[in-house]
Amino acid sequence: METVINYCLAKKGAVKEYPFGPETTVIKVADKMFALLFEGNGENRRLNLKCDPIIAENLKEQHEAVKPGYHMNKKHWNTVMLDDSLSHEDLYAMIDHSYDMVVQKLPKRIQETLVE
Repeated sequence: METVINYCLAKKGAVKEYPFGPETTVIKVADKMFALLFEGNGENRRLNLKCDPIIAENLKEQHEAVKPGYHMNKKHWNTVMLDDSLSHEDLYAMIDHSYDMVVQKLPKRIQETLVE
């Protein structure tokens, strides 16, 4: 779980907040959520990530650990079960995609501050 949080926080402008209580970590960029981590044990650990709707459907078909967004708009969010069934590479690619989706919707002047 810490590895996932640290990966998210390594993104330029990313900050960690707890607006829904101590068991739900929200990672934002420019005050917009791109990752929500629900802590728990084993199967209960999950990560919500923003996703292009077409890519979201493909990911759900390819990976049993990818589900419709838990407590989110199921068209634009996926829930990834953190059960160690996905490679770090796949998980990090999903996090990158979520971050990029959010940054692309930000005003250009904010996007420019986030270019690495």
